[in-house]
Amino acid sequence: QVQLVESGGGLVQAGESLRLSCVASGSIFSINAMGWYRQAPGKQRELVASITRDGSTKYAGSVKGRFTISSDNAKNTVTLQMSSLKPEDTAVYYCNVKMEWGIEIWGQGTQVTVSS
Repeated sequence: QVQLVESGGGLVQAGESLRLSCVASGSIFSINAMGWYRQAPGKQRELVASITRDGSTKYAGSVKGRFTISSDNAKNTVTLQMSSLKPEDTAVYYCNVKMEWGIEIWGQGTQVTVSS
């Protein structure tokens, strides 16, 4: 069984920064990619950023240049550094891990609220 523990959410003002972290533990065999998704009220869950085991990254257009994703393969951690936050970034952020054989694990979610 694999567990994801997220940390770092909170309430900030527009223009400020936050860092989200996620640690995977348990029966981890082969992680192909780690990433962050978010879901705002009344909207579908969307990809924010992802990073593969070899370091290839992908970002949503709305966060490019403001957010940076990084990972530590040895520690099975993924971090999302969020800068210049906007009210529209307000959402529940979910850590996601994709492993071999199509196995996908989700974290419990952490709230990020950006006030104007």
